[in-house]
Amino acid sequence: MKNSSRIAVGVLGAVAGYVASFVLLSLFDFGNRADPITSGLLGLFVYAPIGAIGGAVLASWLVTRPGKDASNESVARNSLKSLGVVALLCVAGIAVYLGLAYMTATPWLNRNGANPLLLFEVRFPAAIKVPASAQGITIELQTDLNTMPGELNPAGFHRDGEQPVIAGEVELAFRTSHRQLAVNIEGQPSRVYPIGLSARAPHAPEFGTWRRIDDGSEIRYRAKWPGKT
Repeated sequence: MKNSSRIAVGVLGAVAGYVASFVLLSLFDFGNRADPITSGLLGLFVYAPIGAIGGAVLASWLVTRPGKDASNESVARNSLKSLGVVALLCVAGIAVYLGLAYMTATPWLNRNGANPLLLFEVRFPAAIKVPASAQGITIELQTDLNTMPGELNPAGFHRDGEQPVIAGEVELAFRTSHRQLAVNIEGQPSRVYPIGLSARAPHAPEFGTWRRIDDGSEIRYRAKWPGKT
C-alpha cells in the first residue's frame, strides 16, 4: 500500500479512535457526576485524544503489517504523519470557525474607541416651517442593526436663500450599508432620508452633494472619524 494511502487510513483510525473513546466514556458514564463539565472537558481534550492516538497507531499497524516494511519504526512514522494531518485539519477547522464567528459577530465600526459620526445638513423647501432651535425636532438614525438618536446643532441652522437648513450629527456604531435618517418636525409628516454610505463609512473631509426626496427637501452628509476634521 502506498504511503499516502497508509496515512489516510491512519487519519481515519485517529478520527474513529477519538469518536469511539468519547462514545465509550459517555456510555459508561465515566467521570465525576457532581462535576459533569470538568468530566466532559477531560473526555474531549484528554481521554478522547488518547483514543485518537491509539486509533492512528492501530490503523497504521494494520495496513503496514502485510508489507515488507512492517517495522515498529514504519508504524510510528505513519502514525505520526497521520496525527499530524489530523492536527492540521483541527487547526484549519478552528480557523474557519473563528473566521465565521468574527464575520457574524456584532460588526462594530470602531472597536477601539469613539465611534465615527454622521454629520448632516437637511435643506427644506421655502414653504416648510422649521423651528429656529432644536425644540420640536427629533433625529434618529435607523439601520438593520440598531437605531441611534441624533443631536442637532442649532449653531449650524441657517437659510440658503429662502430655504431653511438644519444641521446635526449622529453616531455610526455598526458596519452596515442599510442606513437611513428619520427627521421628525412636530406637526409635520416624518421624513426619511436614505444614507448612501458604504458599510465601513470612510472618512470624508467635505459634505457630499444634496440628495432630494419626494417632498422636495434635501440632505447632504459626510462621515467623520475620530481624530480627523
